[in-house]
Amino acid sequence: MTPGRDPAQATPRGGAAEVFRVFLKLGVTSFGGPVAHLGYFREELVARRRWVSDRQYGELVALCQFLPGPASSQVGFALGLIRGGALGALAAWAAFTLPSALLMVLFAVGAVSLDGPLGHGVAMGLRAVAVAVVAHAVWGMARALTPDPRRIIIGAAAAALALLLPGSFGQLAAIGIGIVAGALWCRGVIPATGAPLATRVSRRAGFAALAVFGLLLAGLPALARLVPGGWTGIADAFYRAGALVFGGGHVVLPLLQAEPAIAAEVTQDRLLAGYGAAQALPGPLFAFAAYLGFETETGAAALPAALLALVAVFLPGLLLLVAALPFWNRLRQSAGARAAIAGANAAVVGILAAALWNPVIVSAITGIAPLVIAVTGFLMLVVGRLPAWAAVVAGAAGGALAAVVGIA
Repeated sequence: MTPGRDPAQATPRGGAAEVFRVFLKLGVTSFGGPVAHLGYFREELVARRRWVSDRQYGELVALCQFLPGPASSQVGFALGLIRGGALGALAAWAAFTLPSALLMVLFAVGAVSLDGPLGHGVAMGLRAVAVAVVAHAVWGMARALTPDPRRIIIGAAAAALALLLPGSFGQLAAIGIGIVAGALWCRGVIPATGAPLATRVSRRAGFAALAVFGLLLAGLPALARLVPGGWTGIADAFYRAGALVFGGGHVVLPLLQAEPAIAAEVTQDRLLAGYGAAQALPGPLFAFAAYLGFETETGAAALPAALLALVAVFLPGLLLLVAALPFWNRLRQSAGARAAIAGANAAVVGILAAALWNPVIVSAITGIAPLVIAVTGFLMLVVGRLPAWAAVVAGAAGGALAAVVGIA
């Protein structure tokens, strides 16, 4: 990669159409998960197109790691905002997200018609490879986010709490305990960064975004109780899940599994099959929400439900990003805030480890064939260092082969 240029050398501000074109290319080529996405963004937008400097890009990445939500999508949204204003931000999000979301909807349509032994074998392989992907995520996140005894203890306590209190309440309590424990125990583990971030977002806009975030977080559950039904339940479930995701897209799986509005309509088999398929696609893992939204409704209502779920799961992270941009330079100097986030991240590792056991392993590993597929997929990711999509393709092929020979 070539070095990024200084801010003074950055290219002039562009328009939403340019932002859309660039991010559409990234949306169909960015395989490999959020860390890989950040590498693609830097190469294309910092080194090649010089939209921002390396220093500014580093600040954006640091900020988005600090917030709940999908970090790579938040960075892309911020880059679109810097390049093309509010319309540029929306264009960046739409272009980067829609390719994978459309592919997930197409998978849902195909999954409906995948009957018979071969279809069941492919679904079994996708469920099994989801075990490998989640295990790999736990492995990598544990190494990065629980590197010392204190954070290991926080993660273990969060895992125990999530197993003892299954559902969103246990996960929320685990994150809350992680935040408190981190603030008390983890001061100094995350150093402050030095480079200030240039932003065009006003404080008034930041306060407005924060107000909308809080209003929706408190109001959607009340609306879902007052007007029970598909649309309000979908909006509430996906918005709340998106608001609680610390640690990346993998963490959205246990949060969505715990939502009654989703569990009532989508079986564990279908959910894990869709999650496994999402690993093979470019773009953000949060696009998995489009698959689940489509699965919760039937007929003409399925596609609008997919769009609602997609917007709802991304919206809280983007609102918090807009809210934080005007205040980030001051906030990032707070040792207490950095310590609290360290504790929350350790708790996320524990929540994901608990979800790896139940329901992922419990529901997916039902015999020798899925066990072999899961172990093979894990070795492909950890030892072979192959991309997730390669493990998914191998898992689906292995499931189909197991069905053909009669061992699925």
